[in-house]
Amino acid sequence: MTILIAAGGTGGHLYPAVALAREFQRRDPSTKIVFVGTAKGIETKVLAHEKFSLELITAKPVMGKGLGEALRGLLSVPIGLWQSMRLISRYRANLVIGVGGYTSPTMLVAAALKGVARVILEPNAYPGMANIAVGPCAQRVFLGFASAAEKFAKDKVRVVGSPIRQSFLDAITAAPSAAEDRQRLLVFGGSQGAKAINSAIIDGLEALAQTCPRLSITHQTGEADHARVVEAYRQAGVVAEVVPFLYDMPTVLRAADLVVARAGAMTIAELTACGKPAILIPLPTAIYDHQMKNARAMEAAGGAMVLPQPELTGARLAGSIAELLRQPDRLRAMQEKSRAMSRIDAAERIVHECYALMGVNHDNHRTVGATGV
Repeated sequence: MTILIAAGGTGGHLYPAVALAREFQRRDPSTKIVFVGTAKGIETKVLAHEKFSLELITAKPVMGKGLGEALRGLLSVPIGLWQSMRLISRYRANLVIGVGGYTSPTMLVAAALKGVARVILEPNAYPGMANIAVGPCAQRVFLGFASAAEKFAKDKVRVVGSPIRQSFLDAITAAPSAAEDRQRLLVFGGSQGAKAINSAIIDGLEALAQTCPRLSITHQTGEADHARVVEAYRQAGVVAEVVPFLYDMPTVLRAADLVVARAGAMTIAELTACGKPAILIPLPTAIYDHQMKNARAMEAAGGAMVLPQPELTGARLAGSIAELLRQPDRLRAMQEKSRAMSRIDAAERIVHECYALMGVNHDNHRTVGATGV
């Protein structure tokens, strides 16, 4: 069996797809998984690390761009569709999965034209235009949030949550590390970092050092901003682990007492799987403001505090961090409410439905949760 997965651009599209790929391979180790992406996304780096094959096609953004870029994006569609059909034929694909982003539309349309089984995975509270546009082509639409269901045909929709890599699920039952007289803060702005969050942390370092002297910080900056942030910590005299990218996010997340992050769907899924309280700073330029919708859902459940980026300052962020860390009972309550949001069987449920769609059965290897790295 061969499965083509169109996913990339950001970790929010890529990591749910990786979790799903691992579950397919756990059910049937002979399953061949091939990812389809572009040369500009993070998939070239991440999939090499995850040891998955990657095919590149021509695909450019359309939504949220100026007229010139949008036209170039539209003109790339026929090329991408031709490339997608060739990939489906060359690999004799049994299933095509679209997870949003630039490559999903042409892959889903090509699968429909070739009569190949095809499904969509939409992890966000508000679905992206790419998935909405090709929704009629899909046979199933798997959603991370029920609020996205109104954009798709009811008979196709399954609300399952977002697939989580097994390494995050292992964090649920792993023995806690030996107690230390430290409070651990994890800061990350998604797979590519977030300059606004980096700058706010830098501006609040002096206040954090004074109000939280036992604080241990791990900060993922993104490649572009890494040197600036490292220098700022050095000048402030604050010792921290400052890295451009965290490949072993499950281990770091498991150790954290509090997380400062964006609010992509994958971030929310991973936070809740590990039961972590968070200060969420949604990306204000996200199309349809889907990150704010994700963040408000977690805040309403009691697992997070939302700090909109227009209100973000170093003093405000440092004050919010200190406020939560000074209240252990509140943190514990947020942990419980965060964990109560989690849905750890998403990958299993999706794979089970996909097998039914293809008319095959590998349920003899079922377990709870996705299997992964």
